[in-house]
Amino acid sequence: MAFLFTMIGWALAGLALLGAAYAVFAVLCVRRFMAAEANVPAVHLPVTILKPLYRCEPGLFENLESFCLQNYPGAVQIVFGVHDDADPAVAVVQALQAKYPQLDTAMAVEVVSQGANAKVSNLISIMAVAKHDTLVLADSDIAVQPHWLAQVTAALQRPGVGIVTCLYTGEVVKGDNSLWSKLAAMGTSYDFLPNVVVGTALGLASPCFGSTIALRRKTLDDVGGFAAFADCLADDYEIGRAVRAMGHTLAMPALGVAHTAVEPTFMDLFRHERRWRHTIHRIDPAGNLGSIVTFGFAFAVLSLLALGFAPVSLAAMAATLSARLLLKHRIDGLFGTYAGPFWLLPLRDLLSFAVFVQALFGETVHWRGARFDIAPSGAMTQSVN
Repeated sequence: MAFLFTMIGWALAGLALLGAAYAVFAVLCVRRFMAAEANVPAVHLPVTILKPLYRCEPGLFENLESFCLQNYPGAVQIVFGVHDDADPAVAVVQALQAKYPQLDTAMAVEVVSQGANAKVSNLISIMAVAKHDTLVLADSDIAVQPHWLAQVTAALQRPGVGIVTCLYTGEVVKGDNSLWSKLAAMGTSYDFLPNVVVGTALGLASPCFGSTIALRRKTLDDVGGFAAFADCLADDYEIGRAVRAMGHTLAMPALGVAHTAVEPTFMDLFRHERRWRHTIHRIDPAGNLGSIVTFGFAFAVLSLLALGFAPVSLAAMAATLSARLLLKHRIDGLFGTYAGPFWLLPLRDLLSFAVFVQALFGETVHWRGARFDIAPSGAMTQSVN
């Protein structure tokens, strides 16, 4: 039995060292990604920005205001979508309209729900008042820099490009000292973001995120409009896949937008991340299982438990911690972000591993206070249990 534990411990230490090497490789990939030259718009296209909203989440005014402050000389319309007039997000939009009366803004109120995916149903209503043929969608919990729209539309004008998306970092709302919000933001910046960059650099992933989706109206119509994705869990990914299936290229400019992390309790955080991880598992099960290489610190801890404080376990622990701290440092510097303190990184890594394991099982997810059953195709229906 002692021999078996020794062999397991050495194997775990080997996986931990592999995870450390992966983190160093991710540093190189992220640096290369951000070194790409900025896109220069050939033409400042007239744009409609689509903003589906759901209640008044913390930081909503500041997030939406960032879209009102774009350094973009072309015509811009911003359409905010809500599910009903009683939504508290309406007051936030009205405050923005009062502060920026010179902007072309509109409100779209959903009349009838059109599918299990509430965000997509909202987008269908928004399209009824969208003026322009260049469409840029961004979720309500996203904040952008003033050059965002120019960069995104420039990427869309590159030959062969049919859709544009953006990486996103995690940020905590000012004044939010919740441990769970910090851990959520760190998961976005130091787990999700580098994994996406590595996946795209190796040609293993072609992601499309709700943080930014830019495409032409004709392209959207050609894939069936938003209605074609009304029951999809991963609507953003499915939109990207449908556009790529038509022979178009997906572009991802060298910038990051900010995703606001608001997780008041551990269960809020765990359910949110489980839904995200479960979505990845549905989209790419092989890739999701392959991401086990990213959990080096968790394997170093398991190696310590199996071998005690043996030199190989201590070396694996030191290597994984050093590599992960280097990755955090470089992401913070390159993207101009800060998701959380370095001393929380070990806890963040253990939580990521726990979510990964748990998300391999079960067929349901929680979203916006409701529970949904997920079919093998990725379609979702609200659970009656």
